[in-house]
Amino acid sequence: MIHQLAAVDKRAKISKNVIVEPFTTIAGDVEIGEGTWIGPNVTIMDGARIGKNCRIFPGTVISAIPQDLKFDGEDTQVIIGDETTIRECVTVNRGTKALGFTKIGKNCLIMATSHIAHDCVIGDHVIIVNGCGIAGHVEIGDYTVMGGLSAVHQFGKIGKHVMISGGTLVRKDIPPYVKVAREPMSYAGINSVGLRRRGFTNEKIFEIQKIYRTIFQMKMNVSQAVAYIEKEMLPTAERDEILQFIQNSPRGIVKGYGTGKESN
Repeated sequence: MIHQLAAVDKRAKISKNVIVEPFTTIAGDVEIGEGTWIGPNVTIMDGARIGKNCRIFPGTVISAIPQDLKFDGEDTQVIIGDETTIRECVTVNRGTKALGFTKIGKNCLIMATSHIAHDCVIGDHVIIVNGCGIAGHVEIGDYTVMGGLSAVHQFGKIGKHVMISGGTLVRKDIPPYVKVAREPMSYAGINSVGLRRRGFTNEKIFEIQKIYRTIFQMKMNVSQAVAYIEKEMLPTAERDEILQFIQNSPRGIVKGYGTGKESN
């Protein structure tokens, strides 16, 4: 099911029922899972590991070497999970020796002209809308939606179930379950609609709201708010995930709307 006008290295490991359309180029150190469709004019370079039932649209370049002057030809990879769709003219660079790979999870949708740089780790069920730029070493949690034309600073961390408004410049880390918007980027409430769609109960949503009201609306800095939450709120998986994210954020988290100061 490889078109005669496609250029596929004989060493590439291509599973059953893979379709490769014309004018696509696939290098030798490549693995592609069953049922994946590779559209025309796609370039898949050494180090690509593509899962089952993926869809890769025209103009995409996967596993090109990093745009990092420190890269010295090391053997690294791009790993793409099952059922992920990558639309037109997306670029995904492989890792450097710092991590060794760039990873996109399962059931993701990466829309047209977005760029994912080296050593990024993107979770499952993530949607990255058209024209986003994701710098090196960025981490994005499961079920995050990143609005079109947004950009993330290198080494940035974004938690699970986050909603990022289109055109946002992400300079600070974004903890789980929240929405961010405006310029400069600010907290805009929790992602209650997304949480309900994914089965979170009203009780759990109210608990998350209470945590973030403490962090962003009470007259405390983030360190004081974290200490208050640890003391006054019962431990739950969500509470502990939020606190751990904040405590492990060397750059600091997004500011609260109207505070005029970055949270730290």
